[in-house]
Amino acid sequence: MAKTSLESILKLATVIPVLVIEDVADALPLARALVKAGLPVLEITLRTGKALDCIRAIMSDVEGAVVGAGTVLNADQLEEVAGLDCAFAVSPGATPALLDAAAESPVPLLPGAATASEAMLLLERGYRVQKFFPAEPAGGVSYLSALASPLPQIRFCPTGSISPGTASAYLALPNVIAIGGSWMVPRKILAARDWASVELLSREAAQLKR
Repeated sequence: MAKTSLESILKLATVIPVLVIEDVADALPLARALVKAGLPVLEITLRTGKALDCIRAIMSDVEGAVVGAGTVLNADQLEEVAGLDCAFAVSPGATPALLDAAAESPVPLLPGAATASEAMLLLERGYRVQKFFPAEPAGGVSYLSALASPLPQIRFCPTGSISPGTASAYLALPNVIAIGGSWMVPRKILAARDWASVELLSREAAQLKR
């Protein structure tokens, strides 16, 4: 698998749905609703025992979906998602072991940083695109805005408690390439398998501009 630029992947959509899927039966209709609404880049988090099966199903059967794995914490998990041919991997933070593995992996990694020091350490490793997590608890729009001047070479994908009310403010920042969120897939709507509502919320999210 050729290693695709992470930046080119994140530019495909302004909003990246961050998905926790408990039931494989939900994977296909959920992904189809998101892609149809204009959100093709999907982060399936490895927080459930069915996550890898969901990734396989979506990659096999949902045309237009660009599937990545989230909550990748170690080299073994990165190897697993590479074996599935995932488009990208996302981690809430970074460890030396994970970064070493990522350097040899065909899967581009979006590592997380919450402070200037963490962002600088990742920059030393060559990561000019990073996840800002957890966005709201870590300082939100004002904190991320403050990083833009001293660290202009880094582009961030903030994720963590972002809502429709704060999304536009993040996207207006010069150092934000995209945002991640799950507000278009509320737990109650997912539990009800209300795919029409998912599509409606996702269409609204897809209209957000950088």
